[in-house]
Amino acid sequence: MSELYRQLTRNEKGMNDKGLRVLVVDDERAIRRFLRTSLSAYNYVVYEASSGQEALTAVIAHRPDLLILDLGLPDMDGVDVIRQLREWTHLPIVVLSVRERETDKVSALDAGADDYLTKPFGISELMARLRVAVRRSAQLEPEPVFSLEGLEVDLAHRRVSSVGKEVQLTPTEYDLLRVLLLNAGKVLTHRQLLRQVWGLGYEDEMHLLRVNISNLRRKIEPEPNRPYFIVTEPGVGYRLRAAV
Repeated sequence: MSELYRQLTRNEKGMNDKGLRVLVVDDERAIRRFLRTSLSAYNYVVYEASSGQEALTAVIAHRPDLLILDLGLPDMDGVDVIRQLREWTHLPIVVLSVRERETDKVSALDAGADDYLTKPFGISELMARLRVAVRRSAQLEPEPVFSLEGLEVDLAHRRVSSVGKEVQLTPTEYDLLRVLLLNAGKVLTHRQLLRQVWGLGYEDEMHLLRVNISNLRRKIEPEPNRPYFIVTEPGVGYRLRAAV
């Protein structure tokens, strides 16, 4: 059982003070307020966005574990938000919309939504839908433990240690290490890393990537000035050394 699902279950029992992060995307303030109150009561950490562009930015900024999405947004259709997110993330997405037509549901699900719930809705049913979405997401993601010459990364528990000492990474540093780890031994281009870690629109932010690689090396490399784990491929990108 994944740590994400165990945490969700504990949240619903009110036993965990560090809840899952949920991004609520809806242009109606009353709906966002209701969901914030309801989800907070189950110990979720709630973030809000009122438009499609705000949602895309918030996913990058807050790294939510779940997304609750309305389709009728002021700047773009929710289906387009789903399509853009699915180009670089498997984040569980539950649509919450007044649209009841079968064609709308099919479009959202085909675009990559995990579930579709129509308004009005019951909070108990929403919680059940969230549990299902998390379970499905957890089954899709590998959870290996990577170990190489003193560096150990436990993906199931988001734990990183170096020569037996736990290393504290920022969410961005962890996501960067995770992408490199899941492609260990392969060269990832600058643009691939920027897109997978930061999302669309960041493909040319080379300075952002270099700074985070430097910070990551400083935390996990025995000699940051002579990196062993994260190998630079000049003019191309980076490669995480594969375990033999």
